[in-house]
Amino acid sequence: MTEPAPATVVVEVDTPEGPGRWHVDAATDPSAVLVLGHGAGGGVTAMDLALLARELPPLGTTVARFEQPWRLAGRKVAVPPPRLDVGWLPAVASLTRRPELVGLPVVAGGRSAGARVACRTAEELGVAAVLCLAFPLHLPGRPERSRLPELLSPSVPRLVLQGTRDTFGTAAELAGVLAATDGGDEVVVVPLPGADHGFATPARADFRPADLRALVVASAVELVAGVRDTPGE
Repeated sequence: MTEPAPATVVVEVDTPEGPGRWHVDAATDPSAVLVLGHGAGGGVTAMDLALLARELPPLGTTVARFEQPWRLAGRKVAVPPPRLDVGWLPAVASLTRRPELVGLPVVAGGRSAGARVACRTAEELGVAAVLCLAFPLHLPGRPERSRLPELLSPSVPRLVLQGTRDTFGTAAELAGVLAATDGGDEVVVVPLPGADHGFATPARADFRPADLRALVVASAVELVAGVRDTPGE
């Protein structure tokens, strides 16, 4: 009989932006840690974040989703990007000092704005890889204001799961600009057929929600497997 997964543990953390909150789904004997940030328009219960928190711990990866201080304070609009980094950096540093996680390779990631935060802070935190869920390459209809430099800034492996209908930059658009950019070949883009920025797919599409969830999990598992032997910072 399969034992039930441990309950999510909530851990409060102080940051210069105010109190933040970790939602930790622990592996029994972890060999890696995946820390995830939420988007500017949603929280840690977003489908993809919750999916990874449910599916990866039984496979040996502890998943921790960070609830930014602005959201915990009940605000409707996210604070500017630099302040997101200010909340994230000490929170991740605090989490990875927990005795059961010390020395494990850390993969940082997140959804949309959370992916941007993970990219901008990857070098300072010394993470082993970055997982981007719906990286917002630009605002809808504003391709001239590209966030590509953020995606290119880390020196570690980066995996981007991107919908083919994402108005913030489709998978094909992102792959195209990466192919034309020095260093872009170091970023792997996995297209999610028919998916929009929230990873929703059309009702009658051949690529079903279950297919999307399976691809998200398999891609994340492969990324984490590639860094399990990387020494922690």
